[in-house]
Amino acid sequence: MSVRATFYFDVISPWSYLVDVMLRREPLPVDLQLRPVLFAGLLNHFGHKGPAEIERKRQFTYELATWTAQQLDIPFRMPAAHPFNPIRYLRLILACGGTPRVVSAVFDVLYSDGADPESDATWRAALVRLGLEREPLDIAAPHIKSALRENTEAAATDGVFGVPTVVVDGRLFWGVDSLPMLRAFLRGDPRYDSEAMRAARETRVGARR
Repeated sequence: MSVRATFYFDVISPWSYLVDVMLRREPLPVDLQLRPVLFAGLLNHFGHKGPAEIERKRQFTYELATWTAQQLDIPFRMPAAHPFNPIRYLRLILACGGTPRVVSAVFDVLYSDGADPESDATWRAALVRLGLEREPLDIAAPHIKSALRENTEAAATDGVFGVPTVVVDGRLFWGVDSLPMLRAFLRGDPRYDSEAMRAARETRVGARR
């Protein structure tokens, strides 16, 4: 556990949920720091659209996430409304300490049975899952708001352009598909530094639109 890594995620991302479940089943051999971020902030920083902002891509993304969950035997159903405003859930995670248990509990409420993230019932279900009778009093406190903003800024500084992303030694591993590559890197797999991989890193930009 001498290696440290950072897992950047936003609860708006179904892929972040899937990676969270996969890491519960097979944890990484690292000291993994969990950092909730605002995906919209990363989109603004890099000036691109999220998958839910392009209608056909939105539909395909939801179907692919559902298919992937079924293939992995992960309980999953897209939320009744998506995209949704994730800020209060992100702040709730931070207010409750941001532990793996807290993060997973919020993800499970949002993605396991098609809940509506915008409803009071789903919000109350998240509080109950966390053992809270009511919303933490400090969820809107300045230090909580600052923590979310600072996490997002740190992610952008690290070059994180999407979620979920795990950063290890300055290297980015983005999305569900990158987990095998990440595990290989952590094992010291020589293919990560093969000639072909070095060529991939050195590929020049041929044209710009």
